Parts: sequence; C-alpha cells; structure tokens
Amino acid sequence: MRVELRDIRKYFGAVKANDGISLLLEEGRIYGLVGENGAGKSTLMKILSGYQPPTGGQILVNGQPTVFNSPADALAKGVGMLYQDPLDMPPFRVIDNYLLGRDNRTRLNYAQAKAELESLASRYGFELDVNARIDSLSLGERQQLELVRLLAGGAQMLILDEPTTGISAEQKDLLFESIRKLVFEEGKTLVLVSHKLEEVQELCGHAYVMRKGKLVGEQDLPCPNEDLVGLMFGQVPKRSERPPFELGEPVLELSDVAISTYHLKMSNINLTVRAGEVFGFAGLEGSGQRLVMQACAGLQPIDSGTIRLGGQDVKGWSYHRLQDFGMAYIAAGRLEEGLVAGLSLTEHLVLARPEQKFFIDWSGARGDMLERIKTYQIVGQPETTADNLSGGNQQRLLFSLLNAPLKLLLLEHPTRGLDIRSTQYIWQLMYRRRKDGTAILFISADLDEIIEHSDRIAVFSGGVMSRVLNASETSAEELGYLIGGQA
Repeated sequence: MRVELRDIRKYFGAVKANDGISLLLEEGRIYGLVGENGAGKSTLMKILSGYQPPTGGQILVNGQPTVFNSPADALAKGVGMLYQDPLDMPPFRVIDNYLLGRDNRTRLNYAQAKAELESLASRYGFELDVNARIDSLSLGERQQLELVRLLAGGAQMLILDEPTTGISAEQKDLLFESIRKLVFEEGKTLVLVSHKLEEVQELCGHAYVMRKGKLVGEQDLPCPNEDLVGLMFGQVPKRSERPPFELGEPVLELSDVAISTYHLKMSNINLTVRAGEVFGFAGLEGSGQRLVMQACAGLQPIDSGTIRLGGQDVKGWSYHRLQDFGMAYIAAGRLEEGLVAGLSLTEHLVLARPEQKFFIDWSGARGDMLERIKTYQIVGQPETTADNLSGGNQQRLLFSLLNAPLKLLLLEHPTRGLDIRSTQYIWQLMYRRRKDGTAILFISADLDEIIEHSDRIAVFSGGVMSRVLNASETSAEELGYLIGGQA
C-alpha cells in the first residue's frame, strides 16, 4: 500500500495546523513523524486516518485520489490508527470490545470472534484473556487489543501515536517485535509518532520532521539525535539544570494508610513529603501509585490510617475542600479529567477561580487569560477551545489555571507525550512552585525523569509500596528491577 499526501492543509480559524504538507509513505517501511508539541503531527495523522477532513490537499492511495470520511472508512480502505489513549469501553470484556463496530448483527457470533482474536493474538505473541474486563488490563494489553482489532479490520498501514507511553519495558519490546514482523514479513507500512527520539532511531528507517505546521525536513535513520532536534526546534535546546533547594517542614504525612478497591488492596503506607520536596512515584501501571495519589487528593477513600496536610488531619475531606486548603491535582487525562472539551480558555479560567461571583466580568477574564497565555507560552487564543490545543499546550493551560500559593501539588505523568523543550518548560514551572514551599508529588513512567527530578522516590510493585529511595543514590536500571518486584 503506497500512500501520498499532497499539499495537505488544515486551518482552525487563523491557526494553520497543517500548512501545505506533502510526503510519501511506501509499503514495507517504518517511518517516524517527529516535531515539537503543536507542530501539527497529530492533526496530520487524524486527517490520514479519517478522523477529520483536511481544509485542502489530496490523499492518494496507490496513485488514486481517495477521501476518508471517517476512521471506519479509512480502515475499510486499509489505514488504521492506534491512539495514545486506547479507544475502548472499560466496563466491557475483551471479546466485546473486539466485536465493537465490526459485527452489526442482532446476534453476535462470539465463537467465531473468539477464534479470530486468539489466532491473531497468538500470531503476534500477545496473550489476551477474551473474557477479562478492559479495566483489569494494563495499558500495554489494551494497546495489543486495539492493534489486533485494526489488523482484523484489514489495516495495511498502521499509525501509532506515542505507543510506548506508560507501558513496561517488556511490553515495549514485544510491541516493537510485533511491529517488525508486520512490516518486514507481511509488507505493511507503519508510521510512528513519538517524542522519544531513541525509540524512533531504534525502530524507524526514515523520519519526517514537522515544525509550526510545516514539513521542515526528512532524515534517513539512524542519525545523530542532534540532527533531528535541530530540525524540530531550529536549534538544539540547552539542557536545564536542576536548581538546589533547602527542604522545609513536613507538608504531607501518611501514617499506616490502607486503601482497597475491588481489584487491589494496599496497606501500611507511610510517607512524609516536606515543603519544597519533589517526590516521585515509580511503578508499573496498576501497581497502586495512582490510588495513593488519589487518596491524597480526596478522590479515593481510605480504609484506615491518617492523612495530614500542613499539620491538619484531612482524612475524609472532599476534593474541593482540599483545593480550598491549598492542594492541586493535575490528572493524566487532560481532556477526560482536567479540562472540558468545547469550553474556551477564558471559560476554563472563570471555572478555576476560587471565588465565584454571580456576574462574570468576561472582558476582565479575557484580559487575564491573555496574560496567562503569554506567561505560559500557550499556542492559542482566549476563544480557543481546550480540545483544539495540542497535548503540550493543554498541559500548559492546566498549569496556568493553578492557584497560588499551594501547599501540595499532585501530578500524574506531567510530561507525558511532550517534546524536549516543553518537558523542560514544565519542570521550570514546578521548580518555581517549590521556591514557594510547595511540596510536589508526581507519577511518571519515565524512570530517567523520576531520577533526574526527584529528591526521593517511592517504589510501587504489585500493590505494595516497597521502599523509599534517595534519587541521587539510585539508577534507572536499579529502579527498573525494583518496580518489577526483583531485588
């Protein structure tokens, strides 16, 4: 399958997300698509996968002009996309999700679907329990199911958007092995959209580089990372240094905390985080670190023990009461949990203000939002809706909405899917907060990030917080063994 994009343009008002992009994707090859956040990569791939129409330009499949009216239409014509967040239905079983959108009959043929699913999964080395509920699977297993669904639907070209974010090293190796088999043994075409340049170099043979809505270059791989970074940003960004800081008094204290859900029980959680301390949570997805963070935010009840914030016992406090007391929480799901699709940046600012007035000064709010757009370098306007921002700009918007001062800042995957420059900028924002005495607690799937930015690290494995380490005295390799349950 040979796909050519000619002069693809996509405009959102005055914003040119894609501005005349032309590129060629040939069968049996793995391509990397790289660029800073907001460069237009996701928009281009959404056009190619039928998620949204272009403003102008053409898509040619095997030399023939083609229009994709929907993702289902694109898949029927051979193009499928695996999104960063799998498009599945968590309350349903694996087998139900496999059939979703594929079998429209009144009586579904579960026996045939089970045979198909197990055959495809086995073919690519995946192990999927067809009767397991989606919400019991790891992110890597959910991605495997999505990949199998796309292949069953006839995908000849696969687009993978940040596929290794939040999955284990073993799952990443299995995914890459499957990708190579699909491309080099079965002749499929693959496009990898990623900010992890090491993975692009490892997997891809050719890379297209985008910047500010334009295609600014291409490069055969492997090549020096600096060549790609220079194309992405126009120059190689300087690495920011971690500023030294004298820690203050305890801010957050967990004593003998026990938490239980229908699939995980945790106990004997003891933790102290001091003013200005950056504390990292390391563990595979589902190991319990998110439960502990949600308990600190008042979003998950605890069975026993105490939680103290600023010396005050806050056990049983609601999320909003904790917010008023100086806690802030930025969840991993930017649009699902942090922002509201369809609302403008100005409307988000009004909602986030601690004081709520009967009459809203919209002109003043718009001016305030303009200042925050400038301060936090958000690529957008006060009238731009949150869902029309790139992932990096959504993250900057969330930080711009934080109130001050804060006692405790809780962050899930704060730099997930962000490019090098955006990642450095987010950490600069957090270091500014720690100067005011804010204690920062964060979860990350990137072990190097945890070690580089944390003062101390709590290790989670299989629902147990096994130990607390000094970040300066450990390595990513050691941390990887510990979160896998090995000594």
